[in-house]
Amino acid sequence: MTRIDNRKPDQLRPYEIIMGAQPHAHGSCLIKMGGTHVLCAATVEEKLPHFLRDKGHGWITAEYGMLPCSTHTRSNREAARGKQSGRTQEIQRLIGRSLRASVDLQALGERQIKIDCDVILADGGTRCAAITGAYMAMHQALQGLITSKKLTTLPLRDQVAAVSCGIVSGTPVLDLCYVEDSAAQADANFVLTQSGKIIEIQATAEDAPFSKEEYAALFALAENGVKTLFAAQLKIMMATSKATVTLS
Repeated sequence: MTRIDNRKPDQLRPYEIIMGAQPHAHGSCLIKMGGTHVLCAATVEEKLPHFLRDKGHGWITAEYGMLPCSTHTRSNREAARGKQSGRTQEIQRLIGRSLRASVDLQALGERQIKIDCDVILADGGTRCAAITGAYMAMHQALQGLITSKKLTTLPLRDQVAAVSCGIVSGTPVLDLCYVEDSAAQADANFVLTQSGKIIEIQATAEDAPFSKEEYAALFALAENGVKTLFAAQLKIMMATSKATVTLS
């Protein structure tokens, strides 16, 4: 099949991570996956919600939102409507779960890291970009805790990244843009670790049920796709805190 942007079925969109995008945050990055751009920021708080105090471990939580003009037509801010949509709540809980799975919360200590993910431009895969970028913002914030001697080692279990896959015109493809996603017979989001473990998989048939063989093909695409993302994350973590990695 010929994809709308002439990519191969197993090819990611051009990808970029820009660290330090919000210098007042303890960790931040702007992540770009094709036409999807998400600003991710991490804030460390030396306190916990009351229900987590004196439990001997920390916490990581996330907030997610789409700016009004991130899509083709302006959407009202959720604050103006007085409540978050079910989609927003689902995605920010997914981001929080994904990051907590990568961290040793006891080693983090009794502190909280808040992650803000704001979609500047949306062209499919916003939750996946948010998770991949949020990990980088969180990592930078954790490095800051080591620099300030509040931690001696990074309380990390594994790297985390996420990617979308789908079946478009009968072909399994990686990293769907919006046009592909809206026409897909099935779509899935894979949150995976660098060590090959699964954090979460969201898979849905949009047109007709898909087979185990088709699911296996989507999983294989996702595994290969996140390998590229993990390599980019690692390269940037080994470089300076204000680095840029571009893949095309």
